[in-house]
Amino acid sequence: MTKYDTAVIGGGLAGFIAAIEVVKGGRSVVLLERSGRMGGRAMTNKKNGVLFNLGGHALYQAGAAYRILKELGIRIEGGAPPSNTNVMWHNELAPMPATALSMLTSKLLTWSGKFGLLRLVIRLTKMDAGKVRDASLREWAEQEITDPMVRHIFYSLCRTATYAHDTDHQLAAPVLAQVQRALKGVLYLHGGWQTIIDQLQEQAVAAGVHILSGADVKEIIHTNGRIQGLNLSDDQTLEVAHVISTASPSETYKLVPDAEHTILKQWKEAARPSKAACLDLGLKKLPVRGRDFAIALDQPIYFSHHTVNAKLSEDGSLVVHLMKYNGPGDSNPKADEEMLIATMNTLHPGWEKEVVARQYLPNITVAHDTLHRGKSNPFTGPAVEGIRGLYVAGDWASHGEMLADASAASARRAAQAILKTPQFA
Repeated sequence: MTKYDTAVIGGGLAGFIAAIEVVKGGRSVVLLERSGRMGGRAMTNKKNGVLFNLGGHALYQAGAAYRILKELGIRIEGGAPPSNTNVMWHNELAPMPATALSMLTSKLLTWSGKFGLLRLVIRLTKMDAGKVRDASLREWAEQEITDPMVRHIFYSLCRTATYAHDTDHQLAAPVLAQVQRALKGVLYLHGGWQTIIDQLQEQAVAAGVHILSGADVKEIIHTNGRIQGLNLSDDQTLEVAHVISTASPSETYKLVPDAEHTILKQWKEAARPSKAACLDLGLKKLPVRGRDFAIALDQPIYFSHHTVNAKLSEDGSLVVHLMKYNGPGDSNPKADEEMLIATMNTLHPGWEKEVVARQYLPNITVAHDTLHRGKSNPFTGPAVEGIRGLYVAGDWASHGEMLADASAASARRAAQAILKTPQFA
């Protein structure tokens, strides 16, 4: 029986960060990934020389992921999203009122709306989002924003920053904080997010992490309230003192015998995943020059030309991304694809003639849980109460962060919790 101090389940962003931090703390670590490729949803696929991430990906420069990756010595190379934004309203295009001048000249807004949007933007840049009371995003917006069109613009900014469409349940405070992070700078990565995963894997191997690909964990063994090891699907058993699961709440629940008697049941049942339909296109050119970024105000859709400032192809092909944010139960793969195609038709008529590569993800999970109303404790993990040695990390194990920031921050929390415990003998 092979022994390790710590086993990390999952070879994505959270798994690698956790494994690196634990092994650098002097512990023996094995990382297990059930697929043949590392990266999870941070993988990048190559089609006809074009690089596609798995859905929309952006790195927030004021967020935890950027800071932690920099501290680990990961090279982060990329460019900012397009600066000129269009909005779509009833299938008509208009410039986004993003500056004081454009707000005052915008035909989307009444005079009171123009000044209301200006006040909102100033407030968003200065407010302490952490002091917002326990309200849903809709409750906050309905109380604080009187003009209906300004609310539409605000909701579209929130969807774009959080990749979520659940205004009645999302907590306002973390959404507002995420919008503030977005306003401070966003990067699209050269070569896609696989470049981050590849560097993390190289660093993990160099530090001494034992990586097992194609290793499917069947069971997390625990007795008398303490972790004992892992059973793998090939009947191999690993003896470990600590486990960090970066799997989803439901997957982690399935791995733990008698999980119904632990907080894992509550986490699984309370989770409200964010999902989206994503259409990625590799194009020889864009039919309409300068039309690089658009968000819909009356539909949960956005469009972005990623290669304005980021390199995502071998031959100069352009990469654009369209996303429909799906609320709970909103997925209809065929209708969603038709909606995204209709959006592309509005923005870039004739785009079909320019396609060199295409990827459609009908209902990808953006995050396995979000900070929302109805949870008895809004923060998740890192420790699983009742099972000593079991920890969780991932986009759902948030303490206020979102998306990749939650993955990175929770991975560090789990690693630090382990490093405070006695070392496995």
